[in-house]
Amino acid sequence: MTVKYFTNAMFDFLKELDANNNKPWWETNKQRYVEAIREPALDFIVDFGDRLREISPHFVADTRVNGGSLMRPFRDMRFSNGVPYKTNVGIHFRHSAGKDVHAPGFYVHIEPGQNFAGAGMWHPETAIARRIRQAINDDPEGWGQAVHTPAFTDAWKVGGHVEDRLKRVPKELDPDHPYPDDLRLKSFSAGTRVTQKLVTSADFSDELLKTFKKAGPYTRFICEAIGVPF
Repeated sequence: MTVKYFTNAMFDFLKELDANNNKPWWETNKQRYVEAIREPALDFIVDFGDRLREISPHFVADTRVNGGSLMRPFRDMRFSNGVPYKTNVGIHFRHSAGKDVHAPGFYVHIEPGQNFAGAGMWHPETAIARRIRQAINDDPEGWGQAVHTPAFTDAWKVGGHVEDRLKRVPKELDPDHPYPDDLRLKSFSAGTRVTQKLVTSADFSDELLKTFKKAGPYTRFICEAIGVPF
C-alpha cells in the first residue's frame, strides 16, 4: 500500500516549534500544524488501523482529535517546566480493553532525530506487572519464542533502560529461570528505531506493518498474561 502520509514539512514544523515553544508562535502557526501534522496523521490512523487487523482485531484506530489515537500537542502544564507544546508526534493504537497509554498497544513516535516505533505495555501498574512477570516465570519456552528469537531481536529491543528493571528477581519467582533479567522488567514495551527518510516515504505504512508483525507474538504474550484477547 504505497501512500505517502508525512512530509518534511512536519519535521520543519517540529523543529521551529522547538525553537519557538510559546503560545503566540503556536497561534500564528496553528494552521500549519493542522495541515502538516494533524490531517495526515488522522488519514494514517484510519488506513493503518485497518491494516493492523492483519495482526489482531483488538487494537483501536481512534480518529477523535481529543482522546483518540493521535496524542494531543499540549503538554501537561504541571510537568512542563513552562514549555507548553510537545515537539513530537505520538500515535497510539491501544487495546480495546484499555483506556490509556498503559494498556497494551502499538505506538509510533515522530520527532526530529528520535523517530521510533513501540509495542507492548509501558509501565503498567504494579499488580499488572506482577502478572506479566509471573507469566514469564511460568512459561519460559513461550516467552523465549516470543522475545528471544532472531525474528524479534533483529528488529526489537525490550527493557533498553536500567530504570525499566527491578534491582533483583522477585523472591517468589524462579532464581534459575533462563531469562532472569526479564523477570526484573518493570516496563514491557519494546522499541525499534525508524528513520525520517522512512517516515516521509510511501513505504512507511508497509514497512511499519512488517515491523509490528514481528512484535505480534510478544504483544500476544502480554495480552494473554493480563487476560485480554488477542
